[in-house]
Amino acid sequence: QVQLVESGGGLVQPGGSLRLNCAVSGGTFNLYSVGWFRQAPGEEREGIVCISWRDEKIFYTDAVKGRFTISRDNAKNEASLEMKDLRFEDTAIYYCATDAVPYCELKPHTAYQYHGQGTQVTVSS
Repeated sequence: QVQLVESGGGLVQPGGSLRLNCAVSGGTFNLYSVGWFRQAPGEEREGIVCISWRDEKIFYTDAVKGRFTISRDNAKNEASLEMKDLRFEDTAIYYCATDAVPYCELKPHTAYQYHGQGTQVTVSS
C-alpha cells in the first residue's frame, strides 16, 4: 500500500515563502514520477508541477513557473515543493501524487495512481 503524506502548509503573507513536503511510504519511490496539484475553493484541482523519475525532467504550469521549485530525494522517499513570492491566488489545498511512469506530464490528477490528503496553504495579509 502506497501512502503519501503532505506537510508544511500554513498561513503566509503575500511575498512570503513556504516549503511543502511529500513523504511516500510503500512502493518504490525512485520509480515514481511525482506531481503537485492544488485546489482552490470552488475550483477544479489543477496540476502545477511534476518531476519524472527517469531523467528528473520537470514541467511547471505558467502560474507557478519561476516561483515554485520541485525536488525529490529518492534516499528519503520524499518530494518537496519550494514556494516563493506567494500570492493571494496561491491559496489552495496542495496535494502530491505519484505515478509509476518514467516520464511525467501535467495531466489531470485522476491519471495519477496515488494521492495524499493535502495540506492547506493560505496567503493572506
